[in-house]
Amino acid sequence: MGQPVVHFEVIGKDGDKLRSYYSEMFGWKFESPMPEGTSPDGMDYQVTQREGNTAPDGSGIGGGIGVAPEGYDGHVTFYVAVDDVEAALQKAEELGGTRMMGPDEILGRMTIGQFTDPEGHVVGLVTP
Repeated sequence: MGQPVVHFEVIGKDGDKLRSYYSEMFGWKFESPMPEGTSPDGMDYQVTQREGNTAPDGSGIGGGIGVAPEGYDGHVTFYVAVDDVEAALQKAEELGGTRMMGPDEILGRMTIGQFTDPEGHVVGLVTP
């Protein structure tokens, strides 16, 4: 048995802009994991909890978005379950993202697509 994904992370240049983008894209709510001013090295990092971000079957993960250290562009890797990949790709584009691929049917049981957010991070979309 493989190990499950339990967290996602988006690290980029403008944490507020990225949090606003993903909040509008997927309805995620962000909060600081620690009281203001107590984060290690003053890192700008906020989390969205698993609770309130789950599918009807209870699946889902929480994650975090923060600012990359000086000299590092950042990273992101995750897939998000959506009801309609094409509609989500269109919304991503409307919000300033760029379609990379899809929607494409995989194995006759799911549809996937990918887009880049406004900073160029690759994000996957999937319908089960």
